[in-house]
Amino acid sequence: MAYQKIKLETDGPVAVITLDDPATMNAAGVDLVTEMVDAFGRLAAGEIEGARAVVLTGAGRGFCSGANLAGGGPAARPRGGDGQIDAGSALETVYNAFILALRDLPMPFVTAVNGAAAGVGCSMALMGDLIVAGESAYFLQAFRRIGLVPDGGSTYLLPRMIGRARAMEMTLLGERLPAAKALEWGLINRCVPDGELLAEALKLARELAAGPASLTLIRKLMWESLDHHFAEQLNAERHAQAKAGRSADFQEGVAAFLQKRPAAFKGA
Repeated sequence: MAYQKIKLETDGPVAVITLDDPATMNAAGVDLVTEMVDAFGRLAAGEIEGARAVVLTGAGRGFCSGANLAGGGPAARPRGGDGQIDAGSALETVYNAFILALRDLPMPFVTAVNGAAAGVGCSMALMGDLIVAGESAYFLQAFRRIGLVPDGGSTYLLPRMIGRARAMEMTLLGERLPAAKALEWGLINRCVPDGELLAEALKLARELAAGPASLTLIRKLMWESLDHHFAEQLNAERHAQAKAGRSADFQEGVAAFLQKRPAAFKGA
């Protein structure tokens, strides 16, 4: 697929996906999300040689301004079989599958949030394993402003990340949450000067890319823990540990520990 709305580049072992529609502040229309589905699918399939971690960021003044109200998206107005407006149709056919693909990505994933992360763009930003924001960035649950409900997994993510009270505040009031406050609330991992945003995200992604294959298992366990009972999670850890223990990276890690040297993991 030739990309018109995004860029896919590599920086050593890090794949960098940039939302690249500055005229709309990278609004997440169906066209843009379809391109991201393709790009992340190629990464998941191992088609981008050498890529072991991903950074997602936005070009221009914002990370993502939310759905493209003019050009299609969850807030567009398709009709259902009964002739009534079905604003959830695009979620079922495009957006939800993309969010699930981010959850199931077989490599660590960093979001670098510049400017606005609004609506479904906020959801996309919060899907990162590590979330880095520039000082001028903000997070906005804008749905109530147009009479819709949060989507892209926001109603699942926010209560678990910042608690019910703050999640209610973000979604019911629809106020901007500045990056510094987001850091204070525990919604993000880093808040850095705008000019250092991409460099910091790449630094973290390179560290993840140099890590063992077990990082993929760790991120899977963390996602599973949000829904598992304690005993179920203990069992999930047991099976993941068995898989990690069969990896070459485990053998290298033990050898490096015994030899008192840094481990040279290969992601296998």
